[in-house]
This record gives sequence, C-alpha cells and structure tokens, in this order.
Amino acid sequence: QVQLVESGGGLVQAGGSLRLSCAASGRTYYSYAMGWFRQAPGKGRAFVAAISQSGLSTSYADSVKGRFTISRDNAKNTVYLQMNSLKPEDTAVYYCAAVSSSLVHTLESGYNYWGQGTQVTVSS
Repeated sequence: QVQLVESGGGLVQAGGSLRLSCAASGRTYYSYAMGWFRQAPGKGRAFVAAISQSGLSTSYADSVKGRFTISRDNAKNTVYLQMNSLKPEDTAVYYCAAVSSSLVHTLESGYNYWGQGTQVTVSS
C-alpha cells in the first residue's frame, strides 16, 4: 500500500517555473514506477511524465518534452516534476500516481495509487 501527497502547485506567469513534489509513504516505495498526470478544466486526465522504478527510464507527453523533467529520490520516497517555460495551456490539477512495477507506464489505467492532486495555474 502506498499513499501519495503532492505539493508545489501554485500560480505562475507564463514562462515561469514550478517544481512539484510527490511524497510517498510505505517502505517499498522503491519498487514502484511513478507517473504524473494532469486534468484541465472540462477535460479528462492526461499523461504528463513517468519514471521507472530505478529512475533510469523516463517518458514524456509530446506537449511537455523539453520543458518538464521527472526525477525521483528513492532515499526520500519522493518523485519530482520540474516544469519550466510554463504556458497557460499547462493549467491543470496535477496528480501523482504509483504502480508496483519496474517499468515505465504511460496509461492512466496502469496505475493503482493516486494522490489528491495539486493545482497549477499559469497566467498569460
């Protein structure tokens, strides 16, 4: 069982940066692949980025490639999403997710555990 708590969201101007954190409970955090998803107003939840259990493999949605970076610190049971060059279309609630797997997962249905979400608002 893993519990996930996101933090770091907020209001930022276009072109700015934010770093989201997702703190996980549970002694076996290191055995979970992690992902970030987002849900914009009136839309479904969409994949943003994912990282493997080891941290050696990552995957990104085309819309964030080159601007966002996912990373993890297994000693701190935390996964991060560094978001640079933010755009108004990045405005959404961002969710952290976990699945007991060594591989990168990009589908929402592949994840077992979800955080409560953190709001990111990018003003133009």
